[in-house]
Amino acid sequence: MNQQTARRGSAAWALVITSVAGFMAALDNLVVTTALPSIRKDLGGALEDLEWTVSAYTLTFAVLLMLGAALGDRFGRRRLFIAGLTVFTGASAAAALAPGIDALIAARAVQGVGAAIMMPLTLTLLTAAVPAARRGAALGIFSAVTGLAVASGPLIGGSLTEHISWGWIFWLNVPIGLALLPLARLRLDESYAPNARLDIPGTLLVSGGLFGIVYALVNGQADGWTSTPILAGLIVGTLLLVAFVRHGLVSKNPMLPMRLFRDRAFFGINIASLLMFLGMFGSIFLLSQFLQGVAGYSPTEAGLRMLPWTGMPLIVAPIAGILSDRIGGRPVVATGLALQAIGLGLFALVLEPGVSYAAQLPGLILGGVGMALYFAPAASVVMSSVRPGEQGIASGANNALREVGGALGVAVLGAVFAAQGGYETPDAFTDGTVPALWIGAGAVALAALVALLIPGRRTEQAAQAVSQAPAQATEEPQSVAV
Repeated sequence: MNQQTARRGSAAWALVITSVAGFMAALDNLVVTTALPSIRKDLGGALEDLEWTVSAYTLTFAVLLMLGAALGDRFGRRRLFIAGLTVFTGASAAAALAPGIDALIAARAVQGVGAAIMMPLTLTLLTAAVPAARRGAALGIFSAVTGLAVASGPLIGGSLTEHISWGWIFWLNVPIGLALLPLARLRLDESYAPNARLDIPGTLLVSGGLFGIVYALVNGQADGWTSTPILAGLIVGTLLLVAFVRHGLVSKNPMLPMRLFRDRAFFGINIASLLMFLGMFGSIFLLSQFLQGVAGYSPTEAGLRMLPWTGMPLIVAPIAGILSDRIGGRPVVATGLALQAIGLGLFALVLEPGVSYAAQLPGLILGGVGMALYFAPAASVVMSSVRPGEQGIASGANNALREVGGALGVAVLGAVFAAQGGYETPDAFTDGTVPALWIGAGAVALAALVALLIPGRRTEQAAQAVSQAPAQATEEPQSVAV
C-alpha cells in the first residue's frame, strides 16, 4: 500500500514539475510575439532581425532536441532535465538584460539550447511515472497546461511589455526556474535507456542543414534570392538534410532512426505536426504585429483579442485527450487540423486595415478549437507509436519537427510578407499578410490530410500490443529510482 501511495505521489509530482517546465518552454515560443513591435522600437532592427528573435530560439530548440533526449537516455533523464532547466533560466536573465538586438538574438539561441535539453525529457519522465491506464488523462492535463502557455503567451507578453517593459517577458522565467530546480532534484525519479549512444555526426548534419535553409529564407528578401550566401544556404542546407536522412537509414545508432517513419502513426503525426506548426506559428508572428501596427491595439489589447484563438486549448484539450483514449487519435487530430485551416482561411478573407474585431472572431474561434483538438491526441499518438525504450527518441523527434515547422513558418510566411508588402503603411502590411495567411492555411489543410494516414482505433491498438509486448520485460528497469 505504501509503495502504491508513493508511486501515485511520484506520478503527481512528475505531472506538476514537467507541466510547469513545459509551460515555460512553450510560453517562450509565443510570449515574444506581442512584444516584437516594442523590441523593434527599443533595440531597432529590420524584419529579418525580428524573425531571428523568434527563430534563434525555435531553431536551436529544434536541432538539439533529439541530442537532448539522447543525453538524457544515456546520462540520466532527471540529471539532464535539471541541467537544461538551469541553462534555460540563466539565458532568460541574459535576454532580459540584452543591450541590443544581436545580444537578444544570442540569448534567445542559448535559451533554445536549454529548452532542447529540458523539453523532450518532460514527456519521457511523465510517461515513465504515470501508469498506462491513466496516461491519456495525464497527457491531456500536460497538453492543457501547454495550451495555457499558448493562450497566455501573447497576453502575458503584451501586458508585461505595456505596463513594465519587454524585458520582463524573460525575467518571468527566472523565479519559476529557480523554484523548479530543487523540486526536480527531490521529487523526480531518475531513469535511463539501455545502450543509449550519442550521435554527434547526425546532430551536426541536421543542425547545419536547417540553419542553412532557415538563414536563406529569412534573409533572402534583404540579400537577394540569387545572391551567393542565399543560394549557398539553400543548396548546402538541402544537401546536409539529405545526408542526415541517409545517415538515419544506414547508421547503427542514429539520433533519429528513419525506420520509425515506416510506422504509419509515427509518420502521419510527425509530418502533420511539422505542417501545423508551420502554418500556425508563421501566422501568429504576423497577426500579433497586425493587431498592433495596423489595427492600432495596445500590446495588452492585442493579447486579449487573440484569446479566442490561443485560449481554446484550456477548454478543449482535456476533452480531446479523453476522446483520443476512446475513439483513437486520428479522427480528433484530423478534425482539429481541418478546423484550424478553415479558421486561418476565414481570417485571410476578412483581413484589411479597417477590419472590425467582430469580423475576425469566427476565424479566431475556429482556429482555436482546431488547435486545441490537435494537442493532446498528438502527444498520445506519438508516445504510443513506439516501444517504451524508444519513447525518448520519439518525444525528441516530435518536438523537434514541431519546432522546425515553427522556424520554417516564420521564415516562409515572413518571406512572403516581405515580397508582397512591408511595414511602410497599413495597406502594405495587409498586402503582405493576406497571402502569407493563405499559405499558412494551405499548410495546415495539408497536415489534416496527412493525419488521415494515422491508423484507426483497432489497428492502432493491435500495433501497439505487438510493438510493446517484447519490451515489457525490460520496461521497469529503465526507470530506476535514485
